[in-house]
Amino acid sequence: MSAVAWTAAASLAAWLWLLVGQGFFWRTDLRLPPRRDPERWPSVAVVVPARDEAAVLPDSLPSLLAQDYPGRAEVFLVDDGSADGTGQLARALAERYGGLPLTVTSPGEPAAGWTGKLWAVRHGIGLARAREPEYLLLTDADIAHAADSLRELVAAAETGGYDLVSQMARLRVASTWERLVVPAFVYFFAKLYPFRWIAREGGRTAAAAGGCVLLRAEAAGRARVPDAIRHAVIDDVALAKAVKRAGGHIWLGLADRVDSVRPYPRLADLWRMVARSAYSQLRHNPALLAGTVAGLVVVYLVPPAALAAGLATGHGAAALLGGLGWLVMTATFVPMVRYYRQLLWLALTLPVSGLLYLLMTVDSAVRHHRGRGAAWKGRTYARPGAAEAAPGTTYPETAPDSRA
Repeated sequence: MSAVAWTAAASLAAWLWLLVGQGFFWRTDLRLPPRRDPERWPSVAVVVPARDEAAVLPDSLPSLLAQDYPGRAEVFLVDDGSADGTGQLARALAERYGGLPLTVTSPGEPAAGWTGKLWAVRHGIGLARAREPEYLLLTDADIAHAADSLRELVAAAETGGYDLVSQMARLRVASTWERLVVPAFVYFFAKLYPFRWIAREGGRTAAAAGGCVLLRAEAAGRARVPDAIRHAVIDDVALAKAVKRAGGHIWLGLADRVDSVRPYPRLADLWRMVARSAYSQLRHNPALLAGTVAGLVVVYLVPPAALAAGLATGHGAAALLGGLGWLVMTATFVPMVRYYRQLLWLALTLPVSGLLYLLMTVDSAVRHHRGRGAAWKGRTYARPGAAEAAPGTTYPETAPDSRA
């Protein structure tokens, strides 16, 4: 066989292994685990970090305020230095829609060593602790929840004895670029962190989806969250790992009625979302970057290239092996395409998505080595570990707030 055929054979072998050996990551049937209503509904504090979120807040905050939860629940929205009136809008929405009590607060400028939204999360948790909640719901400002979302999350945690229950919110898929990038984003995430492995007690795999994380307050204290992960750029995964290291039982699956309302109409918007953290996922290691690029090429680009080359040159083995590899690849992507309610032919475009993610990952590394660091909502942060918070940092007991 030719070199192209051998490479296509290696790619096919990789896909056959991924099909059965990576926790059946491609399946999309893992939703909230079996649950029943507890005898007593525990108290919950909902913490929402928000920075310049006025555009999406009208579509998300009312859904939190309208939660049909039988126990005591309260929402803490942390306006993290917004310049678009996020805090004022939140108060106006609470006055208009009513529902759960809302506290709007501001954390001030982040201390050295804190990345992304974690400083805002820390502030919100610190304020919530005065109410002594039994659970914390950490949710982003662009996430809209069905009316029974909190109820179902708590029931799942109580029934299964979970310390952390997280749902991967269904992201918006409307523009052409969203169709090419978003389903593949969730597919790649599930391949890195197979959901079925995450729930294994004693297993090493740990991850969460930051848009919707129900966390037992006692487990948060035991894991020193969020102080222990203050440097994390990929904060949701770091949170899950900290909880699991501290002996917590965690669960992650796909959501049915928890949706992101944030639009990503342009490729540049999606590019920034991925490039912000891709190199952090590789621990800023050039060797891991090189291996990842090679792996993406072999797994995602070789099958269609081998098929095309084989058909063009008359090399049947290359065409057959490339075609089979592309077929297996497409079959594993079909469930995610269906989950996002897209036309099935989109599953054939996974090689294009793989190429885009390869380029985004390389760009993430270039940004890092140029010293631009990670960025979140207009803030750029130094490389992780560049600054340390004071040892023994504790949550603030009180903070400026506004009740609505």
